[in-house]
Amino acid sequence: MAQPESKKIFFENLSGAGKAIAVLTSGGDAQGMNAAVRAVVRMGLYVGAKVYFIHEGYQGMVDGGENIVEASWESVSSMLQVGGTVIGSARCKEFRTHEGRLKAAHNLVQQGITNLCVIGGDGSLTGANLFREEWSGLLTELVEQGLIEADAVQKYSALHIVGMVGSIDNDFCGTDMTIGTDSALHRIIEVVDAIMTTAQSHQRTFVLEVMGRHCGYLALVSALACGADWVLIPEMPPEDGWEDKMCEKLSATRSRGTRLNIIIVAEGAIDRHGKPITSGIVKDLVVKCLGFDTRVTILGHVQRGGTPSAFDRILASRMGVEAVLALLETTANTPACVVSLCGNQSVRLPLMECVQMTQEVQRAMDGKRFEEAVRLRGRSFENNLRTYKLLAHRKPESELPVSNFNVAVLNVGAPAAGMNAAVRSAVRVGISEGHKMFAVSDGFEGFYKGQIKEIKWADVGGWTGQGGTLLGTKRTLPGKHVDKIAEQMRLHNINALLIVGGFEAFESLLQLYEARATHEDFCIPMCMLPATISNNVPGTDLSIGADTALNAIVETCDRIKQSASGTKRRVFIIETMGGYCGYLASVGGLAAGADAAYIYEEPFDIRDLQANVEHLTEKMKTSIQRGLVLRNENCNENYTTDFIYQLYSEEGRGVFDSRKNVLGHMQQGGAPSPFDRNFGTKITAKAMQWVSKKLVETYRQGRVFANTEDTCCLLGMRRRALVFQPVVQLKGETDFVHRIPKEQWWLKLRPLMKILAKYKTSYDVSDSGQLMHVVRNRQKESDASVAI
Repeated sequence: MAQPESKKIFFENLSGAGKAIAVLTSGGDAQGMNAAVRAVVRMGLYVGAKVYFIHEGYQGMVDGGENIVEASWESVSSMLQVGGTVIGSARCKEFRTHEGRLKAAHNLVQQGITNLCVIGGDGSLTGANLFREEWSGLLTELVEQGLIEADAVQKYSALHIVGMVGSIDNDFCGTDMTIGTDSALHRIIEVVDAIMTTAQSHQRTFVLEVMGRHCGYLALVSALACGADWVLIPEMPPEDGWEDKMCEKLSATRSRGTRLNIIIVAEGAIDRHGKPITSGIVKDLVVKCLGFDTRVTILGHVQRGGTPSAFDRILASRMGVEAVLALLETTANTPACVVSLCGNQSVRLPLMECVQMTQEVQRAMDGKRFEEAVRLRGRSFENNLRTYKLLAHRKPESELPVSNFNVAVLNVGAPAAGMNAAVRSAVRVGISEGHKMFAVSDGFEGFYKGQIKEIKWADVGGWTGQGGTLLGTKRTLPGKHVDKIAEQMRLHNINALLIVGGFEAFESLLQLYEARATHEDFCIPMCMLPATISNNVPGTDLSIGADTALNAIVETCDRIKQSASGTKRRVFIIETMGGYCGYLASVGGLAAGADAAYIYEEPFDIRDLQANVEHLTEKMKTSIQRGLVLRNENCNENYTTDFIYQLYSEEGRGVFDSRKNVLGHMQQGGAPSPFDRNFGTKITAKAMQWVSKKLVETYRQGRVFANTEDTCCLLGMRRRALVFQPVVQLKGETDFVHRIPKEQWWLKLRPLMKILAKYKTSYDVSDSGQLMHVVRNRQKESDASVAI
């Protein structure tokens, strides 16, 4: 199904001919840096520029020689899935001196390089900006010393800098996520999930120390993702007397029947007086006050290692391409910029504005202005902290508001990882708002059968890390059972409904809205949260569960490709789920480095298949050893996975052989990723607060009566904002036959995948990041950052 034509600006007009771009990684390494390097190299070559590696960061730039090497297309093959940085990174004291920067300038001019793409933290980017500011003076000095010709000053008059933030700490202001952060969260959550099983067996308390010398993001988000009992971060030290409060909390948790406690400590955690709080101090405190069997686990550099997550590969690939576009568009008067992520959009921000804001955070912490430090970190950080406190610390019954409202929560459609985190969030936020929460088992089938029971705070303990859905779910729609469902709603006096699910949940909400005409029982606030691996729900760019499925696909593709290492040339045909929605095939293909991805939304014929085979054959003859082709399960009823496999096998005979693999339901299983846990937790918290607001607004004369469009909504992420949208208004945006939205944002990523696979194509840059300014506490940031 073709997408509507939009006004497009194609980057073919932005030629890189005659330009030389160098890419370097500096400071601490981070998973995903290689994906960024690969994207810069291939996009640079694609537009006709020369691209150079600078090995060992700024040290390599100062030393020159073999450290500055021209890159080829093949030189970045097979690096997408590799952690760390294959071009090396080093901290360089010499570059901090004028003499060191003079050597670096000489080495760049010798190669004709005037465009730098720097991947690193705030220190690396600050150094790059200083280098840029000194550039013309450095060239003049080189002429005076007779090291370069006088005409070189004019020829290489300006140095252009674009930065990408590679840091697992996510400590750079101006971007929602830095390259490597999501992968580091994966490492932490893998450890926490493993520790929970042994802690439960022995009724132990575990104190985990995670990285974050000056930034508590990793500690805070991992605490939110695993439902930790206590978290200690440098931006918000605990109030005096925290020791007693923490021990009371741990003791209360155990008294409710929980067999374990998890405490997460950032390595830079301090108290209100600036005194360090170490994991050892916390352990000794728990043992002394409570006598609990307590162990310490320091994760250390495990967090930096391992394979980059799907999120980091996609983020780094998008940023790398955006960085090259920024360099093509830059002029002598353009300030050095950093490519950032805001919500689901790439943006460009002035580099030094971001650096100055980041430094302000540290100054606020040094001055013990902790509330200001949290605010300067951005609304994303503030929202994480607020949500954690809401879900982890239960108020005494006497402090809870009394609303007298009953809210039911249920799952509808196929299971998706993160559904349990969403239900936990709904229950605990609902109880905090004073509501009585009811859980419905097995979707609307369980609803009309009366499988409804009250659910308490402690009932959802430990749910965040559980895959699937503990409430159970069915695809049954309510349309044929509205009478029985209405009867159950009267029986349990249900005043609001929260539905977590996929396309069936969307259809269900439409049916309930239409049933308001005949049943007043449905004249209540109703909200839906999108949760499906297919990511095919209208009104949202992202769905709970899709990230976990992408990681399953990418991990499997990595293993499948590795299985062919050392053998003859081989192409793998992989079938993904998704119904008629090509999100998993397309975005999974981008993250796994696929050569092609066949989807329903982009029709193809036998000529396209033949062209793909010929393209792969040519690549196999000259460079690559392994090819990867993804196919959405319903992309074409005739060109099946078997057909494509047989076509590639026949046409590639003599050059490569083929294998096929159907991934199936493994894409639906497994523990939810950190992203899905937090996305599910935080958008549900927002939805419950909306429900509470609507209940108050629609309560009249002793009852709730809500029959307007804006009381029956879907909460979805649209570009940079989280938006409550009436489901009736989304009908026009929906293809109900194929169960997909009529317009889908991720289709704009497909040309990027093709470019990185060496296809000639057009890339729409009309949405490319325009230079913006860092604004404290942007409203849009506050909405979008809930998703991160």
